[in-house]
Amino acid sequence: MTAKFPRTGKILVVDDSPDNIFLVKTILEAEGYTISSANNGVSALSKLEASTYDLVLLDLMMPEMDGYEVTTRIRNEMNLQQYIPILIITAHDTANVAQGLDLGADDFIRKPVSVDELLARVRSLLRLKHSIDERDEIARQRQDFVSRLTHDLRTPLVAADRMLMLFQQGALGILSPQMQEVITIMARSNANLLAMVNTLLEVYRFEAGRKTLVFQPVNLSKLLTEVSGELKPLAQEKALTINVDFADDLNTYTIMGDRLELHRLFTNLLGNAIKFTNSGSVTLRLHYRTNINHIITIEIADTGPGIPPQEQSTLFERFRQGNHNLSGSGLGLYLSRRIVEAHQGTISVNSELGKGSVFIVDLPLKQ
Repeated sequence: MTAKFPRTGKILVVDDSPDNIFLVKTILEAEGYTISSANNGVSALSKLEASTYDLVLLDLMMPEMDGYEVTTRIRNEMNLQQYIPILIITAHDTANVAQGLDLGADDFIRKPVSVDELLARVRSLLRLKHSIDERDEIARQRQDFVSRLTHDLRTPLVAADRMLMLFQQGALGILSPQMQEVITIMARSNANLLAMVNTLLEVYRFEAGRKTLVFQPVNLSKLLTEVSGELKPLAQEKALTINVDFADDLNTYTIMGDRLELHRLFTNLLGNAIKFTNSGSVTLRLHYRTNINHIITIEIADTGPGIPPQEQSTLFERFRQGNHNLSGSGLGLYLSRRIVEAHQGTISVNSELGKGSVFIVDLPLKQ
C-alpha cells in the first residue's frame, strides 16, 4: 500500500532546456505541486532570495553557472531562513553525482526522468523538509520558552537583590551579627543566581538572532583598565595581584565594537581567572600578533591549576562545565565566544596543568 503524503509544496525547477522544464513541470503540477522555473543559475539564486521554496530540482550541466556552483552558493552563501532540499537532475556518471552530493545536494535522479521515480524522490525530500521544519520549530519554541522564563525570573531576583541591599545598609533596622551573616549569604546566593539568569538570557538572545550590537570606536586599553579596576577588590580578597601589560603604542588604538558587550566579555574572562586562581597573579596583556596584520590581541593569563587537555577542546561549547569544583553553568565561555565572533574575532586557550591558563582574544583593529 502506498503511504499517503500531502501533495503540497512549492518547487523551483532549474534547467537550461525549456523542454525539460515543461516535462517536469507537467508531471509535478498534475500532482498538485506549485512550480516555478529558472533557465539558469543566476535566475535561480535570484528567485530563492525573493521567495521561499520547499524543494529545488537542479540540472547539473548548465552554461555560465552550473549546478555545482548553484548548490555551493545555496549551502554556503545564502542566508536562508529554512533548509531547502536539492534534487539533482543529471545525465552524467556517478562521479558527477558524488561531487554534487558532496557540495550539499540531498538526492539525484538520472535523465531520462521516470515519472514514478521523480514523484517518489520529490515526496521523499518533501518529507525530509517537513521533518527538519518541525524540528526547527520545536527548537525555536523551546528557546522562546526559556527566554521568556528567564526574563520573568529576572524581575523577582532584581527585587530581592534590592531588598537585601536595604537590609545590609541598615535601612530597615539594625541587624544582629548573626542576621547580618545570614543576609550576606542570601545576597551572595541571589547575586549568583541573577548573574546566571542574565547570562542565560544573553545566550538565547544571541541564538535567536535578537541581539542587536551597537558598534562604535572602543579604546581597548581604557576598557581593560576599567574592567581590571572593577574586579580588583575580588582579587584583593584572595591576595592576588592583577598585572596590566599594555604596549605603549597601543594606548591610542581603537576597534569597532559594542562597548557593553566587550565589557561583558572581558569581565567574564578576568573574573574567571580570578575565581580559579588561589595564589599568584592574573595578567592582562594587549599587543599585536606579529604574524597577523591589523589584529590586536588581548591575553588574560593566570597562575591557576590549569585546564585538562580533554576539556580544552569543548571549553567554548554550550553547557560544557569543567570538572573544577567552582565550575558554573557552562554558559559563560560560550557567551564569550558568541560575543567575540560577533566582532569578527577569535577566542582560544592555552593551558597546562599546574602552570595556569592563557585565554587569547584576537580582534580586528579599526581601519
